[in-house]
Formats: sequence, structure tokens, C-alpha cells
Amino acid sequence: MRMPLIAGNWKMNGSLALVEEFGRAFADVSLPVSVEVALMVPFPFLDAAGRALGETSVTVGAQTLSDQPSGAFTGEVSAAMLRECGARLVLVGHSERRTLFGEDDAAVLARVKAALSEELTPVLCVGETLEEREAERTEAVVLGQVEAVFDALDAAERARLVVAYEPVWAIGTGRTASPEQAQAVHAAIRGCLARYDAGLADGMRLLYGGSMKADNAAELLAQPDIDGGLVGGASLKVDDFLAICQSAG
Repeated sequence: MRMPLIAGNWKMNGSLALVEEFGRAFADVSLPVSVEVALMVPFPFLDAAGRALGETSVTVGAQTLSDQPSGAFTGEVSAAMLRECGARLVLVGHSERRTLFGEDDAAVLARVKAALSEELTPVLCVGETLEEREAERTEAVVLGQVEAVFDALDAAERARLVVAYEPVWAIGTGRTASPEQAQAVHAAIRGCLARYDAGLADGMRLLYGGSMKADNAAELLAQPDIDGGLVGGASLKVDDFLAICQSAG
């Protein structure tokens, strides 16, 4: 049985006051024991989030990382630094990193390997643009992004990943893939993983990321191959994010 994961991605938003608000809120509620919850906060808030959420079951994660362990890379943050600041997960290959910062499949793979080297759990983000969907290239694009990473890992490394499907056309636009559309892509990803190993496919957690909100989370999470969510804007609102977490229980 795959444990659902609800991961909030704050992107370049939030404040120390919001970190404290989340810490107080999660300390006062009982989350479903069958659900893992994580907050992926901006780098400056990692330590504060670790302290604010320390008495809760919420895991702290980061939004990206360098592919280098150290050196003259001004402005970059290494996997070891993230782990020392309390991060346990890290997003890799988010569509905004791919499109705005030019991270291609090779760059994504290098960051996955850097995360694994420091015992961080990489959340590999994959997804297609609206143009690619309209050209009926969704599976080719998404599975190509999956294979670009999984082909280069050994069996033990593959098992340590989480995969998040995020249709680029549904991120921050208010548009959401229908539960049927999301399920179809998740099923295709699981089928792709089965070509490596049936046990890998059965155990891999696949998240949906694309305008998941409190009012659509339950329907999305009810799909057989959707094991959680990568939540954007709704993760900045305590009540909305809590509602999504409860939907996964």
C-alpha cells in the first residue's frame, strides 16, 4: 500500500510569519497517520520551518538544488547544505526550473544524483505544455522525461524517488486536468516504470501537481494511480492545505 504524500510548494512566496502560522496550525491538528505531509519552502526559511514544524509530523523540503557538492558557484545551494538545514525532500525538474532557468533532462538527472548522494528524496517533476498536449504528444514528452532519469539510475536509486506529474498548462492558470486526464497520465507513468521492474511500479508514489485545491483534491486523490499532490497556491493558505491533507486520509 502506497502512503499518500501531500507536498506544498511555496515557490518564491511566504514569510517567516507564515512559517510560524503553519507551525502553530499543524501543532494543533491531528493529521491522518496514513498520509505524509511536506512543505517545500524557500531556502531562507528551511531552518525556521524545521523549528516551527519540529513537534509535528510535517517534513521539510527544498525546491531545487545545485548539481555540485561545493565550490565557486555563487548563489547555489548544495544537497549537503539542504540536509544540514533539515530538508529531507527536494523538488527536481519543476516546470518553472525547466522553462525559466533552462534545466534540460541532463541537468535534471545531475540534480537527482546530487540529491541521492546526500540521502535526500528527489521529487522528480515531469509534464507537458499545452502545445504538446494539443499535438497529442503528452505521453511521449512525459515518459521521455521519466526515462531520461530512470535509465541512468540503478534499481536501488530508482526506488528512492517520488514522481510528480504536473501538466504545465495547469500550473498557476486555474485550469486543472480532469481526474480522468490526470489518471490516464499517471497510469502511463506507472506502466513505464513497470518496464524497469514490477515492484518499482507498484511501490512508486505518483503525485499530481496542477492547481490542486481543497475543492478538487478528493476527486483527484480517489484515482487509483494518484498517490498524492504537489500543491502550489493552496499550500500558502493554512486552512486550504489542511483540507487537502485531510482529503488524502
